[in-house]
Amino acid sequence: MNQESIMKASKSEAAAIILTIITSISLSMIYFQTVPHIPIVISILLLFGFGIWKNISFKELQQGMTSGAASGLSAVFLFFFIGMLISAFIISGTIPTLMYSGLMMADWPFYFSIVFIVTALIGVSVGSSLTTTATLGVAFIGMSSSLDYSLPITAGAIVSGAFFGDKMSPLSDTTNLASTVVGVDLFDHIKNMAWTTVPAFILSLIAFGFLSPATEELISGEKLALLKNGLRDTGLIHWYSLLPIAGLLVMAIKRVPAMVSLALTILFSICLSYIHTYTSYQNLAAILMEGYIASTGIDEIDALLTRGGLQSMLFTVSLVLLALGLGGLLFKLGIINTLLSLMENTLKKSSTTLLSAAGTAFGINVAVGEQYLSILLAGESFKRPIDNLGLERKNLSRVLEDAGTVINPLVPWGVCGVFITSVLGVPTLEYLPFALFCLLCPILTIIFCLTGWTITYRTKEKSSLT
Repeated sequence: MNQESIMKASKSEAAAIILTIITSISLSMIYFQTVPHIPIVISILLLFGFGIWKNISFKELQQGMTSGAASGLSAVFLFFFIGMLISAFIISGTIPTLMYSGLMMADWPFYFSIVFIVTALIGVSVGSSLTTTATLGVAFIGMSSSLDYSLPITAGAIVSGAFFGDKMSPLSDTTNLASTVVGVDLFDHIKNMAWTTVPAFILSLIAFGFLSPATEELISGEKLALLKNGLRDTGLIHWYSLLPIAGLLVMAIKRVPAMVSLALTILFSICLSYIHTYTSYQNLAAILMEGYIASTGIDEIDALLTRGGLQSMLFTVSLVLLALGLGGLLFKLGIINTLLSLMENTLKKSSTTLLSAAGTAFGINVAVGEQYLSILLAGESFKRPIDNLGLERKNLSRVLEDAGTVINPLVPWGVCGVFITSVLGVPTLEYLPFALFCLLCPILTIIFCLTGWTITYRTKEKSSLT
């Protein structure tokens, strides 16, 4: 979003407008429990009214909004490819095979560590933390309840694994959103996140091992056996179904552009699917457009596999375009510039700038309870300061995920927090101390920002981080 402001809002005006927007979105989402789209539309109309009051022409305001939305068009096309890739991964057997492999580990020793690993694997497979929580998470909660194991620890392990998958999966909308909003290649973003994500994963895994029950004779339970049998009966479990994942990893290492990698993987997955099933062109087109519809008769399996398709991305795409249009108006009216000027002293160093971005993403999560907006607004606000310091933007996209994506399930009134509590039956504040991965990621990103570890620059010349 490269556009110059056409006016300079005063500090009081900027503060009042931002406070009004945050209050509007917060009340709509937390109190009235609406989707974020409507309060964003109301906020856009508010900014149009403010601009007209300041004698700004409607045409210029419209240009600001459309310029902001246009900056997200690359994300729109990427999201559409992601939707089709999920469908292709299901018919090729890639996602079902990964799920089955994860469930095979569920009756190993160190129960809570296995819950964490399995939900992480499934989360990476489907790219959705909430889907993983609402399906496999419910199964693990049922197992823990029947075995009299701690439900808060179980929920913490489920949330940790699910959001590891949400954070690191190339299929995840938040991962794609964070990389696109700051203009970073998807696979560069994922590789750079490994610096904080892998240590957080390892530390969480060890901690869940210590928290696990002493007995090593764990009962897999009828629920888990039902899920494994249901997946096997789909006829989609094959060793060769993992080849698309291998190909995607090779292309990531070779730095093939994300859209090209996704397109080639979709084609390969479709071709692979014909080894074990025949799908007519008409049905294939419907699956790629509307998603795969599972009909195994097992609700949990059907919920996991009924997904994907280009249409499944429309909710996210509409939110991205509206939020970027809002951001375009905020820049056009000089509101973002005014707010950044208030932090001018903290934006002169790499460490404090990145920490300010993390604090903004965290604050929006707490104030609004929405992870998409925390990524979008913080990303748009801090791109220019990051550029001015000579930092690579992948530092910013990593911070947005470490302090944005994984924070939302820890907010009791956040979208993810409310959803997880409702499906698992464990209050947010009870599982919060055990959502170790979600707690460790922001801590590690703060440490890395302060020390300069893994912080990269566009030039070889390094600036002081302190």
